[in-house]
Amino acid sequence: MSNSKTIKSALISVFNKSGLEPIVKQLNDLGVTIYSTGGTQKFINDLGIDVVPVEDITSYPSILGGRVKTLHPKVFGGILNRQENSSDVAELSTYEIPQIDAVIVDLYPFEKTVASGAGEVDIIEKIDIGGISLIRAAAKNFRDVVCVSSVDDYQEFLDVITENNGVLDESQRKKFARKAFNVSSHYDTAIFNYFNKGEDQTALKLSVLDGKELRYGENPHQKGFFFGEFDALFTKLHGKELSYNNLLDVDAAVNLMNEFEGEAPTFAILKHNNACGLAQRDTVYQAYLSALAGDPVSAFGGILISNTEIDKETAEEIHKLFCEVVIAPSFSSEAEAVLKGKKNRILLKQKPCSLPDTIIRTCLNGVLVQDRDTITDSLEHITNATSKSPSDEEMADLIFASKICKHTKSNTIVLAKNRQLCASGTGQTSRVDALNQAIHKAKSFYFDLEGAVMASDAFFPFPDCVEIADKAGITAVIQPGGSIKDQLSIDYCDTHDLAMIFTGTRHFKH
Repeated sequence: MSNSKTIKSALISVFNKSGLEPIVKQLNDLGVTIYSTGGTQKFINDLGIDVVPVEDITSYPSILGGRVKTLHPKVFGGILNRQENSSDVAELSTYEIPQIDAVIVDLYPFEKTVASGAGEVDIIEKIDIGGISLIRAAAKNFRDVVCVSSVDDYQEFLDVITENNGVLDESQRKKFARKAFNVSSHYDTAIFNYFNKGEDQTALKLSVLDGKELRYGENPHQKGFFFGEFDALFTKLHGKELSYNNLLDVDAAVNLMNEFEGEAPTFAILKHNNACGLAQRDTVYQAYLSALAGDPVSAFGGILISNTEIDKETAEEIHKLFCEVVIAPSFSSEAEAVLKGKKNRILLKQKPCSLPDTIIRTCLNGVLVQDRDTITDSLEHITNATSKSPSDEEMADLIFASKICKHTKSNTIVLAKNRQLCASGTGQTSRVDALNQAIHKAKSFYFDLEGAVMASDAFFPFPDCVEIADKAGITAVIQPGGSIKDQLSIDYCDTHDLAMIFTGTRHFKH
């Protein structure tokens, strides 16, 4: 082995002692001198294994209620000395500092304590000082010391020392050092974010430990990874591994369906992050069929999501369609059995869980951060812009269409009728193009737009859109308003008996 070192001494100070026993026993069998303190020392003693108290090295007891135990030159000198440096070795002898070859630490559970809702006093006490210092020191001096920094690495370390009789080469020690700095940097990030709580808007610190490599990125020639706690949001019931594009579509589907949480059965079909079908009905079966009717062509290979349990009748209809993912808060046992009939179809049971308050994306050589768009247009937000007010039925459709519009790529126009998406124009450079696209698509699937409503993600600078909509049969419009030329669109609507309401909120999505 390259630059191999044999572990002759080890300092062990851990919070989580699960899995520690076999390590201690193996070190003892290898004749390793073990140093420890506090609860870890007692744990090792209870195993009937000799352990040297750290206090015997430092000649200081654990003080300040255990806040200071290992913070001492005789401990850190034993870790940080460079064994190829004759001056360092001489100082160890002069000051009677023992060489420490291995450091095993598991930090106080700061994040778990915060997540538990504990008070600030308890949280502050779970900021590890000695442990984090030991990790940094041992990892820095990986040429001479191996650092095991987490309970997650206990088994790997045990395997190495068992297989090689306590000998590690430099590449192995450096690997453990990399893991250690990952642990320490994540720990410090969690502490900063607890103290910061959004107060310093100029600082952005992110750390996610549970990254997962995907089959590929957006395209097969690109690498892709997902960093996050997917299992906190979903129980995966069936199917292949989710791809990069699957995850983007699932994200879009969840955000869209959140707008209809607690409402009547609502079903959506998405393709490339946009809804191609969406409907709200008395039953999930009816909602699915109406959503599919919105665009049965684009639904092929799509992402399906429901805001309520999927039953057997609905599952049997879904099973006729090739789709990548089906998401619901629950599936009846019969529905689950039907949908598992396609081995690659991904079934996700969505758990109650809130999404992050901020959205982050790369931009140029940095990142952009913004608040999540949490405003859902509702009756309390609207003002009548025209002489004619929408009917109750039109108003329900307008709010429905606006929710879809919020989650459709800009520029967008959404056409809806009877709580069903008729069509949308998505991602167009012109709002007029978006409207024409929506009308053409609706007609291609034989929708009667007479009495339908139109939603726009941004204001109309000219009256051309309301004029085109009027001629297509649209009778009511919802838009943010705010153009210096709003009056042109208002005048057209008043002249042609259209109702138009303003929300005051733009919903661009780029």
